[in-house]
Amino acid sequence: MRKFDDFFEEQMKNPEFQREYEDLQPEFDVIRAIVDARTSQNLTQKQLAEKTGINQADISKLENGTRNPSINLLKRLADGMGMMLKIEFVPKHKGGHLD
Repeated sequence: MRKFDDFFEEQMKNPEFQREYEDLQPEFDVIRAIVDARTSQNLTQKQLAEKTGINQADISKLENGTRNPSINLLKRLADGMGMMLKIEFVPKHKGGHLD
């Protein structure tokens, strides 16, 4: 049985798979950022819900990717964790050239 990393690397050679993966990457990054921020504060979803007034079920949906957050919701989450929301646009790099 091949390791996941080997399988993933092989799949990334397929242009269609790579395009789909890259299209979803920003959503994965938002989910990871929410979970990482919450856990860095040692907060449960319930505690974060109490601090932000956002329903715990909605926080769960955000973290499992079944709900897309608005900018306002992300700001409320950040504020509830004593953090500031920062969103960036960065240049795409492919083969050393900007797209």
